[in-house]
Amino acid sequence: MPSRAVLAVRRTLSQALPSFMLGQGSHATTGASDSQVAALDADAASFATLTRKLAYLTAGDIKRVREAYKFADEAHLGQFRASGEPYITHPIAVAGLCAEWKLDAQAIMAALMHDAMEDCGIGKAELIERFGAQTADLVDGLTKLDRLHFSTREESQAESFRKMLLAMARDVRVILIKLADRLHNMRTMDAVLPVKRERIARETIEIYAPIAHRLGLNQTYRELQELSFQHLRPWRHAALSKAIERARGHRRDIVERVQHDMEKAFKEVKLGVQISGREKTLYSIYHKMDDKHLSFAQVSDIFGFRIVVRTLPECYLALGVLHQLYKPMPGRFKDYIAIPKGNGYQSLHTTLVSPLGTAVEFQIRTEPMHLVAEKGIAAHWLYKAHGSADAQHLGALWLQSLLDIQDETREAAEFLEHVKIDLFPESVYVFTPMSKILALPKGATSVDFAYAIHSDVGDRCIAAKVNGEAAPLRTVLRSGDVVEVVTAPSARPNPAWLNFVRTGRARSGIRHYLKNMEAEESLSLGEKLLTQALRAEGLVMPGGDETSAEAEGTLWQALLRWSGTKKREELLIDIGLGKKIPVIVAKRLAGLLAERGARPDALTLTFGRFAASDDSQPSHGTVVLDGSEGVTVQFATCCRPMPGDTIVGYLGRGEGLVVHTAECGVGKRQFGRDSEPWITVEWSETPQRSFETAVQIMVTNGKGVLAQIAAAVSGAEADIVHIDMGDERAAETTELRLLLAVRDRLHLADALRALKRSPSVLRVARVKP
Repeated sequence: MPSRAVLAVRRTLSQALPSFMLGQGSHATTGASDSQVAALDADAASFATLTRKLAYLTAGDIKRVREAYKFADEAHLGQFRASGEPYITHPIAVAGLCAEWKLDAQAIMAALMHDAMEDCGIGKAELIERFGAQTADLVDGLTKLDRLHFSTREESQAESFRKMLLAMARDVRVILIKLADRLHNMRTMDAVLPVKRERIARETIEIYAPIAHRLGLNQTYRELQELSFQHLRPWRHAALSKAIERARGHRRDIVERVQHDMEKAFKEVKLGVQISGREKTLYSIYHKMDDKHLSFAQVSDIFGFRIVVRTLPECYLALGVLHQLYKPMPGRFKDYIAIPKGNGYQSLHTTLVSPLGTAVEFQIRTEPMHLVAEKGIAAHWLYKAHGSADAQHLGALWLQSLLDIQDETREAAEFLEHVKIDLFPESVYVFTPMSKILALPKGATSVDFAYAIHSDVGDRCIAAKVNGEAAPLRTVLRSGDVVEVVTAPSARPNPAWLNFVRTGRARSGIRHYLKNMEAEESLSLGEKLLTQALRAEGLVMPGGDETSAEAEGTLWQALLRWSGTKKREELLIDIGLGKKIPVIVAKRLAGLLAERGARPDALTLTFGRFAASDDSQPSHGTVVLDGSEGVTVQFATCCRPMPGDTIVGYLGRGEGLVVHTAECGVGKRQFGRDSEPWITVEWSETPQRSFETAVQIMVTNGKGVLAQIAAAVSGAEADIVHIDMGDERAAETTELRLLLAVRDRLHLADALRALKRSPSVLRVARVKP
């Protein structure tokens, strides 16, 4: 970056240059004689326009804003936008949009300087010194992370979104400024290269437009959608635009007639209303055509009316007048006043049949409702005089959920994935048993409901009741459902829940719990594996009375540097997950101990190879399994090992310990490719749970066959986990495949004998790979 002195000289020189060299032709007058004079300082003229918008601020605040403008103007001197205009015109335009929302002086100052840290090398400390900590925090929250190095563009983008959204959760002005920034960029994107234009437009329609909708900024939401559609689908946008122009001419008569009928009806009941026409945006028309496979002619509600009344009771009175005037369409009435949308939107929606048989939508609301509907959370600053206290809390629950998700998600890409899930505009409204209303995304389940109440409720839920009746946890909820969650202290999240939950909060809560549980179990397994591998070298794990804390710390630091990990726990977790082989780590640790004078001990060597394990079972250096190991130890589904089978263990890369039967073909092929990750494992004499195994049965068709089989399995005290009859039509004989839960091979043998005694069973056998 050039020095401030050089920038000042450049500014002096630039003021003496003709306007066409300054790239400010858009601000110049048309007269040839005075055009250069008028454009000498077009950016100052732009700030004068901004000053007129800041009339709601005090003189002292406007002075501080002017200082921020001068600072930003100097910082961006010599920088130009792709259109050729001086860069300062962009921050001024962003500040102007924020001024339309009547944001405070700090937000306007941050809008003017929002690119100073990123593009001009300005430090946060300098901003704090000159403009205060709050303004500097706003600017920092808006700053992208381009100066940091990430492995991929997607990672950088995700990290940037995470920083912005978390700053938004702490101070919503950050996202308001960011939305203004994105809106002006979208308005002026014609000069940008097509590839970059498409990327920015897609990012806008997937992230920024839904955020604007979630915060109730409907006017901004519609414009961002429309501009994104224009840049992503220019040909379709142009075609629809022409179709709308033609439709306006065809429908002018019907619009004028409906408006005349309404004015007459409201005048008769002496109800003062404001009537305005409303036209669907091109994007919403395109989305409806694409989603419902309609032609343009089949989209009936392109035009509609908005009716604004004085008080809430008058909303329902106006609704009654309209329903007396025209016939309502069944199922097309929505009361968002009694049950507001998640972003605070309130209005009555009804669709009526016009005199010419076309459908016309009407929205009825009060003036405060209309302000919130258009400006959303920005209504807090815009209309404080109206006492809209609720506007300050619009989206507050969602903003808090961002912080909750952040606490449970450390990877930026995963955080962004969870936030995208929560940006669905459509919601269902369900009730707790205490009649509290919760808004959830469309398709949400009882598990989403549980996590929406509290993460502890979600972690401990085991069942749910919907409208007083027991329902599966994966039941999709509908608006009006009363949901009750049943919990148990010993319950924990099921990984299968990730297949059907819809909210980011539920998804991040489940993953957070599973990751913590996996880390704890991997740590225990890794320590056990390393201890046994070190015993095979005739050494014991460092620690205890023989080794001082300082010497032990030095030893582990050397081992961690060699392994590329930061903490001892991280190394042990990597061993437990199979990312590092315990034998190799043990040999390196033995070498480090030898450098410090340690020597293999014959007794320890013997103990490591032949002594009893911690479970008082003969281990021969093996890992003893009883089924209680958790997610770190997986039993392969190809061979489904159970106590009594001879087993081997494979330390998969990042998968933990995968257990196969010794004769499993899949395991043998893996061993042939790489024998190093394999370790010896054996069963404990006291398994802690049942194990699943596949059984194939050939039966003769007849009445009650399944009942006979179920009775035989139940009589052997086994359980049927799953039954598969195949896709073929039943013939004289049918092959069934059962998944049974049994304690061990002896228990399985009892179950097979019980099945063979059934008269309808021709053949039964355990399925082996």
